[in-house]
Amino acid sequence: MTTIQERVTTTAPVVKRKKRDWSVAVRVIVLLIASVFVLGPVLWTLSTSLRPPSESFQLPPAFLPLNPDLTSYEQVFKQLNIVALVVNSALVTGLIAVGQMITAALAGYAFAHLKFRGRGALFSIVLATMMVPAQVTIVPVFMLIRGVGLSDTLLALIIPAIPTAFGTFLMRQYFMGLPGELAEAAAIDGASPWRTFRSVYAPLAMPGLAIVGILAFNFHWNEFFRPLIMTISEQNFTLPLGLVSLQGNLGTGSISVVLAGVVLSMIPALVVFMFGQRALQDGLTAGTGK
Repeated sequence: MTTIQERVTTTAPVVKRKKRDWSVAVRVIVLLIASVFVLGPVLWTLSTSLRPPSESFQLPPAFLPLNPDLTSYEQVFKQLNIVALVVNSALVTGLIAVGQMITAALAGYAFAHLKFRGRGALFSIVLATMMVPAQVTIVPVFMLIRGVGLSDTLLALIIPAIPTAFGTFLMRQYFMGLPGELAEAAAIDGASPWRTFRSVYAPLAMPGLAIVGILAFNFHWNEFFRPLIMTISEQNFTLPLGLVSLQGNLGTGSISVVLAGVVLSMIPALVVFMFGQRALQDGLTAGTGK
C-alpha cells in the first residue's frame, strides 16, 4: 500500500525548465545598435535644425533642443529660392528615373531573351563599365556635352545618366527569371519580338522596374558631383548645390540653417520611398517564394 506522499509524487506533473534562447536577445541587441548608428545622425540633424544658432555649438551638447523653434527653416526660405531648386531636382531626377527604367527594360530584355552575335561579349562590356568611377569619365563627358552645345543646362545632367549598367544587369536577371515559354506562345500567335516585350514581359517586370526607378531617384536626388561640374548658372542648380550656399563665406553660416535645409531636402526622397516601398519589397522578393 502506497503512502500519500508517494501518490503525490507520482501524480504531480513534472515541470521542465525551458532553456533560454540567447540568440533572440543577441539579435535584438544587434538590431538596436544598428538602429542607433543608422538613425542617430538623422535624429541629430533634425534636433539641431530646431535649435537657435546660439545653441548649435553648446558644450556639452544636448540631444534635445532646449528651446525648439522654426527660425532656421524660415532662414532657408529667405536665403534660397528653394522652390526653383526643388523643381530643378524633381525634373532632373524624374526624367533620369523614367529614362533608366525604359533603357534598362529594353536592354535587359534583349540580353535575356534575344539571340544575336556577340551578346555575351557585349554584356560583359556593359558590366565592365560599372567598375569605372564617375570621376574618370567626367572630363570626356563634359567635353561631349560642351561640343553639342548643352553645357550649363539641365539636359547636361539628364542625358548622360539615362544609360544604366546596373539597371541593365538587374532587369536582365529579372527577365531571365520569367518563363521563356511565354515568348514561344506569343510567337505562335504571330506576335513580333516588340509586341512580345510590350504586352507579355513588360507588365510582368513592373516590380523590377520599380526597383530601378526608386534607386535612380534616390541616387540622383542627392547627387552633388555631376551638377557641380556641369552647371554654372544658379537657375540651373539642383537642391544639393543650393544647400551649399547656406554655409556662407568660408563656412561662417549657421549650422542650424544648413541642417534645416538638409531636413527639407530629405522629405521628397522619403515620400517617394514611402509610396514605392511596397513595389520595392515585391521586386526584391519576387521569385523567392514557391
